[in-house]
Amino acid sequence: MNPEPLWLTFKLATITSVILLVLALPLAYWLAFGKFKGRGIVESLIGMPLVLPPSVIGFYLLLAFSPSYWFGAWIESVFGLRLVFSFPGLVIASVLYSLPFMVYPIRAGLQSLPPSLREASYTLGKNEWETFFKVLLPNCKPAILTAFVITFAHTVGEFGVVLMIGGNIPGVTKVASVAIYNEVEALNYGAANDYALVLFAITFVILLLVYSVNNRLLRVRQPS
Repeated sequence: MNPEPLWLTFKLATITSVILLVLALPLAYWLAFGKFKGRGIVESLIGMPLVLPPSVIGFYLLLAFSPSYWFGAWIESVFGLRLVFSFPGLVIASVLYSLPFMVYPIRAGLQSLPPSLREASYTLGKNEWETFFKVLLPNCKPAILTAFVITFAHTVGEFGVVLMIGGNIPGVTKVASVAIYNEVEALNYGAANDYALVLFAITFVILLLVYSVNNRLLRVRQPS
C-alpha cells in the first residue's frame, strides 16, 4: 500500500477544516443572531451540499475553475494558479463542499446557549465581538469540536467532488478515496481493503475521542 494517498487525504482534511473553522465562526454567529433579509436564500446556498449529488457540485466547480471560463482564467492570470487538477483546487472545492458541516453545528451550539449570557455580557459593557469571542465561544466548545471533527471526517470521505476537480494525479490529487476506487476497478481488493481499513480505523478513533471529550465537557457544565 502506498501511503501517499493517505498523507494527501489527511493533509487536505486538516487544511480544509482549519480554513472552514475560521470562516464558519463569524458566519454561524451571523446566522444565529443576525437580522437580515434573504436569510432563507443564504441558508439554502450554504446547505446545498447536504442534498445535491457531489458530482453536480463537482461539475459546476470544474466549469468555474477551468481557464476556459472567466473565474478560472482570472485566477490564473492574476495569481498564476490553475485550480483544475491541482491541490489548491481540491482545497477550495472541499471548503465549499464541506461548509454546512462546519457552520450548522456551531450555529446550533450558539443558539442553544441561554440568552442571559449575551445580555449579561452587554450589561457589563462588552461589545458584540467581545461577547462572541470571550463569552459565547468558551461556552460552545462541544459544538465547535463536533463541527471540526465532522468536517474533517467528511473531507476524508469525499470522492465525487475531489475526482471531478483533482482527477487522479499521484502525489498531487490522488487521495485515499480515489485510490480505493482505482484498486477496486483494477480488482486489487487487498490494496483497496488496506486503504479502507486505515481510513475506517483512524476516523473511528477520532470520533471516539471527540464523543468522549464532549461527554466530559457536558458533565462539567451540568449543575451538580
